[in-house]
Amino acid sequence: MEFTKSLVKGKLIRRYKRFFTDVKLDQETVTAHCPNTGSMNGLLDEGNEVYLLKNDDPKKKLKYSLEIIKSRNNLVGVNTHMANKIAHHGLKNNLIKELQNNDEIKSEVFYNKETRFDFLLEKKKQKIFVEVKNVTLFRDKSTAEFPDAITSRGSKHLLTLIDAIKKGYKTYLLFLVQIQNMEYFKIANDIDIEYYKNYLMAKKAGVNFLAYRCHINPKKIYIEKKLKIIND
Repeated sequence: MEFTKSLVKGKLIRRYKRFFTDVKLDQETVTAHCPNTGSMNGLLDEGNEVYLLKNDDPKKKLKYSLEIIKSRNNLVGVNTHMANKIAHHGLKNNLIKELQNNDEIKSEVFYNKETRFDFLLEKKKQKIFVEVKNVTLFRDKSTAEFPDAITSRGSKHLLTLIDAIKKGYKTYLLFLVQIQNMEYFKIANDIDIEYYKNYLMAKKAGVNFLAYRCHINPKKIYIEKKLKIIND
């Protein structure tokens, strides 16, 4: 997954109103779109190195979008809209060991009127739903965590994946870790205990959980390594 053009390096001033970030570039201060509505817990210290993607669309008021933040010496991909693109690239190129050699890959497929999952895979007549969660939280030097805030939507997805199993689908939840240097992954049960309980229930019901780390640099992001989930 290569960026469409080279990213521009700057220094974070602040993020506000969820969608806006002020960034100091060499010659100016710009307001960039923040394509991440989450808490971005631990990433928003003033002075953090950031990387912006410039757009030339005259219809857009903001000429930059925030793509990467460097926090505690790790590059972190913060554009949640990139997560499915990275996952799709990984599926097409067989970078996820458990989900290789699919006959068909469909994106954004409705399961019912209320819920759609990120991918529907077909392999040897088996239908597989895959939901992707973007991970940007780390509170120690080697362990990524999810979620970074209470997520009722995330719990709903877990319960719906359980229901899909009852209807004959195989189901996976992929935690896509857009953080350099992580070796482990865990559910942040101190942040959302209900999500953790639903995670345990989903695991018992047969939902498959995977955590994969991305390689990140200002030119491209792609899936590179499976991480051990440590609070099973």
